[in-house]
Amino acid sequence: MKFTDGFWHTRPRVDARYAQEAYDLDAAPDGRSLVVTAPTKVLATRGDTLNRTVLTVTLSSPLEGVISVRVVHHSGARRSPGFELVGATPGGVGEVTIDAEGGSLTSGRLTARVSAGAPWSLEFLDDGERITVSGAKSIALVHLDDGAPVTTEPAGVAGVTTTGLAAPGAYVHAQLALGVGELVYGLGERFGPFVKNGQTIDVWNADGGTSSEQSYKNVPFYLTNRGYGVLVNHPEHVSFEVGTEAVERVQFSVAGESLEYLVFAGPTPKEVLERYTELTGRPARVPAWSYGLWLSTSFTTQYDEGTINSFIDGMAERSLPLSVFHFDCFWMREFNWTDFEWDARVFPDPEGMLARLHDRDLKVSAWINPYIGQRSKLFAEAADAGYLVRRADGSVWQWDMWQAGMGLVDFTNPAATAWFQDKIRTLVGQGVDAIKTDFGERIPTDVVWHDGSDPQIMHNWYAQLYNAAVFTALEEASGVGEAVLFARSATVGGQQQPVHWGGDNSSSYESMAETLRGGLSLAASGFGYWSHDIGGFEGFPDPAVFKRWLAFGLMSSHSRLHGSSSYRVPWAFDDGTEAPGQSAVDVARRFTNLKLRLMPYLYEVGLEAASRGIPFMRPMQLEFPGDPAVDHLDRQYLLGEHLLVAPVFSEVGDVQYYLPTGTWTNLLTDEVVQGGTWRSERHDFSSLPLWVREGAALVTGVRDDRPDYDYTDAPLITVYPGAPGVSSVRVSDPTGGEAVSFAVSRTDEGATVSGPTGASFSARLAGGRVVEAVEGLARLTR
Repeated sequence: MKFTDGFWHTRPRVDARYAQEAYDLDAAPDGRSLVVTAPTKVLATRGDTLNRTVLTVTLSSPLEGVISVRVVHHSGARRSPGFELVGATPGGVGEVTIDAEGGSLTSGRLTARVSAGAPWSLEFLDDGERITVSGAKSIALVHLDDGAPVTTEPAGVAGVTTTGLAAPGAYVHAQLALGVGELVYGLGERFGPFVKNGQTIDVWNADGGTSSEQSYKNVPFYLTNRGYGVLVNHPEHVSFEVGTEAVERVQFSVAGESLEYLVFAGPTPKEVLERYTELTGRPARVPAWSYGLWLSTSFTTQYDEGTINSFIDGMAERSLPLSVFHFDCFWMREFNWTDFEWDARVFPDPEGMLARLHDRDLKVSAWINPYIGQRSKLFAEAADAGYLVRRADGSVWQWDMWQAGMGLVDFTNPAATAWFQDKIRTLVGQGVDAIKTDFGERIPTDVVWHDGSDPQIMHNWYAQLYNAAVFTALEEASGVGEAVLFARSATVGGQQQPVHWGGDNSSSYESMAETLRGGLSLAASGFGYWSHDIGGFEGFPDPAVFKRWLAFGLMSSHSRLHGSSSYRVPWAFDDGTEAPGQSAVDVARRFTNLKLRLMPYLYEVGLEAASRGIPFMRPMQLEFPGDPAVDHLDRQYLLGEHLLVAPVFSEVGDVQYYLPTGTWTNLLTDEVVQGGTWRSERHDFSSLPLWVREGAALVTGVRDDRPDYDYTDAPLITVYPGAPGVSSVRVSDPTGGEAVSFAVSRTDEGATVSGPTGASFSARLAGGRVVEAVEGLARLTR
C-alpha cells in the first residue's frame, strides 16, 4: 500500500518513522546472526535516545546463499509464523563479521553488509557484486490514523473497508533498490503484464478469473533479471509496489509490528529458483499418465455414463488418444457439494462405472471443493464434530454464494483433516486416480479457527492446508510419484502438491495470451507444473480459437479439455468442410500424437522439476538471462531446456517471435536457421513455431497412443547441431525399469551415440537418415 505523497511527504494521517542509522551492531552468541539497533533519528546526544522509536534489524541465514532480514518494532507483539521453510538448516549457516565500518553476514556467495552510522544502508552482494540495497528511508514503522487514504485495495483485504481505506494501526515496510534496466518477475500466477515493474500488487488469494488483477495463486516471491530473488515471509496480506511508491525501488509492507524478507543469490534466475524451492519445497514427481490428454464432462453440462461413453467412444473412433477422464461438479447431487457421494440418479453403479473406465485403460479424476452444502448429511456430521470453521459466537460460518448454506472445512483441526482425507481414500478405493481441488480462495476473515490461527494469515494459507491434505491422502493411497491434483488456489509451498491449472478464462485469443502470462508468472514463482483449460472455460470458443489453443495446450506440461456450459470434444467445433489436416479433430490428433512421441524427453523435464525446482514450462528469461531481447517476452516459452514454443494467437496464423543466438532446428520441418533474430511467419492450424535448441540430443519414443510406456524400449535419439564435444542424455522407464544413459559425441564430421551393450535404440542427425545401433553404438555422418 502507498504511504507517501511524492518524494518528500507522507499522506495525510500517516506517520512514518524510518530507520536512520545503524547505531550499534552485535553478533548473536552463536555467531550466526547479526543484530542491528536502528533508531528512527540520528542520535547526537543522550537526550535523543528518549521517547524514541527503535527498529531492530536481524540478519540470519536459513540456507546457504539465502539471507533473512527481520525488522521488528515491538518484539513482544504477535508475529506472523511465516511460511514452512522445509529446507532450512537448523541453527542457520551465516557467518558474522563486525569491523569499524559496519557488519556483515555471509552465506555462501551472498553477503549482506550494514554500514555503521548514518544514513541507513544495507547492501547485498552476490560473489562480491552488489545486486541491491536497502538505503535511506527504506525501512519504516508506519502508523495509520482513521481515514488515512493510503490504498486502493479491494474490500476484504487485511482489514480494508468497503471504502478502500486501510485499517488504522501499525505497518512495517521495506524497500529494495531497482537498478537501471532491472525488471521484476513472479509474485504468483498473475495474468497482467509479465514484467511487474509499474504494478501495485496485493498478495491476497481471490476468485477473479484470468482477466482481472486478482489471482488464485498469490506468492510473495519475485526474481529479477539481475539474478536474485526476494521472498516476503508472510502468509497474510502483503502489498507490493514495484516501482510505484518509489520508482527506484520495490516496496513491500505488512500490517503489524514486524516484517521478514529473504534474499536469494543467483547468479542466474534458474539458480535462484533452485535455492528458493530447496527452502520452500520442491514439486513432487508426477506419474507419466498425467501428461496425456485429459477430457472433462465440463462444468454445468448434462451427463451420465452414457454421455461419458459417447465421448470416449468418439475419441477412440477418431484415433484421439485419451489418458484421463475427469468428472466435474455434478458427479455429486446439487446442493450437496462436497459430500463425496455419487448422484445415484445418474450414476447408480459408480464402482462398476469406474472399473469399466479402467478397463478402457483410462485414469479417472474427480472434482471436489473444501465446502459442504447444508443439504448434505455430511454438513451436520462435520458441524457436530467441530470440523467446520466457526464465527466468534460459536456458530458455524455459512453463506449461499456457492452451495446453499455451505460450511468450510477447518483444516487447522487435525481431526477434521483426517476425516476429510478418509473421504478421499474412499474415492480412491472406488477407482478415482486424481483429484481436482477447486476453490480454496474465498476464505473469510470474520471467523475463528480451531488452532487459534490469525484469520488474516489463514486467508491465503488455507489453500496450502487444503491441497496438502488431499495430496497426502492420494500419495498414501496410490504411492509416491502417483499422486496428482488439479489445484486452482495456492501460495508459497503449493508447488509441492502438483498439478495446478490457470482457472476460469474466456474463449478468446486475448484470454489465451493472458493465460500464458499467468503460467509464466507462476513458473517464475517456483511452481513446476501448470495447465489451463484448452479453448477457454467461459463461452463456446470459435473453432479457430479452439484449434490454436489445442496446439498451445498440448505443448504445455499438462493438457485438459474443459469448459463451462458446453462440451469440449473436438468434433463439436467443425462442420466437416475443412481442408485436410485442418479440422479440430485433425489438430487434436496431431498435437496429442506429437506430445506422446516426445514423452521420453518431457518425462525427464518433469523429473528435473521435481529434483531441482526448475519449471517444466520456462519463461525465456530463465534460459537466456544474458540476452536483453528476451527481457519482456511473454508470448513464447521453452518446454524444458531444449524446445522453444511460440503459440499462435490469431485466426489467420500470423505470429512474431524471437529466436536467441544459436543454431535452431524446426522440430516439425527440420529447417535449420541461425538465431539472434525476430521471425514473422504464418502457420496453418496443424503447425506452430516449435524449435529445437542448439546442442540438444532429443529422445523420442516409439508410441504415440499413450504417455506411459517404457521409454528405454527402442527410442530414437536425434542429435541437433552443436559444438564438438561429449554430452549425455538420460532416458527413464516410468513403468519401473532402470533408466538408461546414452553418450553423444559430436565432431565436425558427424556424431556417435553409444549406450549400454544390447540396448535397442536408433539415432539420427537432425534432417538425416535414421541409423540403427549395432552393439550399443550408432555412427552418424553428415
